[in-house]
Amino acid sequence: MSEPALNVLFLCTGNSARSILAEAILNRAGQGKFRAFSAGSNPKGEVHPYTVQLLQSLGYDTSFARSKSWDEFARPGAPKTDFVFTVCDDAANETCPVWPGQPISAHWGVPDPARAEGTDAEKHLAFAEAYRMLNNRISIFTALPLKTLDGLALKKRLDEIGRDLPQAG
Repeated sequence: MSEPALNVLFLCTGNSARSILAEAILNRAGQGKFRAFSAGSNPKGEVHPYTVQLLQSLGYDTSFARSKSWDEFARPGAPKTDFVFTVCDDAANETCPVWPGQPISAHWGVPDPARAEGTDAEKHLAFAEAYRMLNNRISIFTALPLKTLDGLALKKRLDEIGRDLPQAG
């Protein structure tokens, strides 16, 4: 009998780019082991079109993509959350939401590609870079030996994943 998938919630402010990307990546990379969701503390109400374009160009089904409030995950009957990762960019003085309760959490800050300025090519590049950073972090996360790490060791590794990757490059 297989173990139930662990639920992971990716939070940011607008839930239009980074958290949506992370949700898509983990649902593909962690299939069967993890179930990803995303939400925002102040959702934009729509997914950024560049997010959808990028995911579709990489072969993702984007029918799941919807900008939603984190309130959906605090209601009775919502999926139990095992992990919460904030992906907002505290380096840009963005306010990151705080999730109540006892899930294991970490901050994996990523610059907001929706705030990118410049040509369309430069903006698309910002989305591709956010995807790359999130994909790298999620790849490391899905490879962790979760059954052999105690709570403190796991929290330490999750924090390291958010810190250790270069922010650009």
